[in-house]
Amino acid sequence: MADKSLDKGSSGEDIRYDHKWGFTDTYFKVNPDKTVTVTGSRYALSGTVMHEFLPFVEEMLDIKLDFDNLKPIVQDKPVLPARLNDGFYQAVQAQLSPEQVSVDDRQRLIHSHGQTTADEVYKVLYGVLERVVDLVLFPESQQDVELIIELAGQHDVCLVPYGGGTSVSCALQLPQNEDRSIVSVDMRRMNKILWIDHENFRAGVQAGISGKDLEERLERVGYTSGHEPDSLELSTLGGWIATNASGMKKNRYGNIEDIVESVTMVTPRGVIEQGPAMPRQSLGIDPKHVAFGSEGNLGIITSAVIKIHKLPEAKKYGSLVFPTFQKGTEFLYELAQTGTLPASIRLLDNIQFRFGSALKGEPTRMEAIIGEIQKFFLLKVKGFDPNELCAATIVMEGTQEEVNYQAKLINRLAKRHGGIAGGSTNGQRGYMLTYAIAYIRDFLTDFHIIGETYETTVPWNKVQAVIDAVAAMVDQKHKEHNLPGRPYISPRITQLYHTGVCIYFTHGFSTMGVENPDEIFSQIEHTLRETIMAAGGSISHHHGVGKIRKDFMKHAISPAATQLIKEIKQANDPQNIFGIRNNVFAESAEPELATE
Repeated sequence: MADKSLDKGSSGEDIRYDHKWGFTDTYFKVNPDKTVTVTGSRYALSGTVMHEFLPFVEEMLDIKLDFDNLKPIVQDKPVLPARLNDGFYQAVQAQLSPEQVSVDDRQRLIHSHGQTTADEVYKVLYGVLERVVDLVLFPESQQDVELIIELAGQHDVCLVPYGGGTSVSCALQLPQNEDRSIVSVDMRRMNKILWIDHENFRAGVQAGISGKDLEERLERVGYTSGHEPDSLELSTLGGWIATNASGMKKNRYGNIEDIVESVTMVTPRGVIEQGPAMPRQSLGIDPKHVAFGSEGNLGIITSAVIKIHKLPEAKKYGSLVFPTFQKGTEFLYELAQTGTLPASIRLLDNIQFRFGSALKGEPTRMEAIIGEIQKFFLLKVKGFDPNELCAATIVMEGTQEEVNYQAKLINRLAKRHGGIAGGSTNGQRGYMLTYAIAYIRDFLTDFHIIGETYETTVPWNKVQAVIDAVAAMVDQKHKEHNLPGRPYISPRITQLYHTGVCIYFTHGFSTMGVENPDEIFSQIEHTLRETIMAAGGSISHHHGVGKIRKDFMKHAISPAATQLIKEIKQANDPQNIFGIRNNVFAESAEPELATE
């Protein structure tokens, strides 16, 4: 039976921004002395007074910030009148409660975009979205979802599943050529843990639960799912499945396809599900796999059975400093081949290492003394170049014996590659910074700076080639568009595999005086994805394809594979009720990849 305490949600203080990232109690505030403070108390960074943050931004972008010329947000955001399908609207009003049906303009706008910088957030904050959903529904049960889909078929409307709204692939961007009424189906009221099987370590969970609520409720009874993406606080279980997501601790707990044992998805032709969840089954083509990466094209994911783990007996943070990124990568390569990985290990390049330092507050006298000693040791004794050194942050979880063994192995291997231990405090701080850094994009946009992250999977022998190719192309495009200052481009390795890694690139530039900066940014992003794939990277590691990477699908799968997917869609949804048109269903300009 389900524990009733599991149904209790998060604090009532968790109020989200309508269009920006995160919660309203948290923002980066510029003080009169030009220091920056993170408001609230939600994050490790909260309350920190950062003296070096803005100087670092100016140095990296080679610009001077203008505090008297902030980019103005459109206050009265234009929302076109709803195109309601009267028959459908009357039917849902008759069969759902009034609280489950909304035509409110604010709700319609919130549900009409994800978090892709240039193509969505930039437009809704500083311009206008060309298409907005016409109606928002809030199902509270599987029966509600089945009813909504049945009525959509009867009245020919377009349904768009909505989870946490954190997509960065334009997966929630509405098709411009959709003439039908578009209805957003917000799943977040279906947020319960239905049951826990304590003997077999699995749980039945509704798909609308956020990662934050899932982990909080599991922790109350001694468990974790282990899935910890950067968007943990906001994204949902259904969204993780629909995008084939990955978390920061995938080394220990697996990616989402490893965590989920069975899926229930409602489609226009009925409910797709399996029998009882099993550790593994050989039953031919497994229907649950249709849900992974479905990106809203096939149906609505309503629940899943997931693996759960007892909370780890021991947890230890660590950090390492390497003389160069190449040395750090060589260390990761050797570590991956041992088969013994910590829950998380991430390698940051020199720029991100320095950025992390710029986000620190004023040190105490003792911290300053220790810092000077460490700096002297690294630069004078070990001879590290301050403009080349990089750092790795580490999280180890498990039994005390496991953690001790991992720590010894990691330190021994690191020494072979010139690595030096950087301490647990730096490791913990670096890991927890992940959640607060997402707010920086929106803060810097006020100063006419635009930025985004791109992730990819790369074989071990192509890591440096991909990094070098991206850096060169960023520089080239910056000059071609005659953009101010210089671009910010910085890679980090976030996940390890036996055969390769996930690389995250952070890219940004100043848009001061630039016309149509969002369009330029989108063009450059497209070119960089082309560059990544031409140099040996994948179309995506975990963000999915959506619409932003639609043009590259022909390079990712064969024509026959594309046709198979389209035929599954046609058989399952002949009316195209789920008409969000992501991935192979999106219209494509089909560019060619760059060649040598």
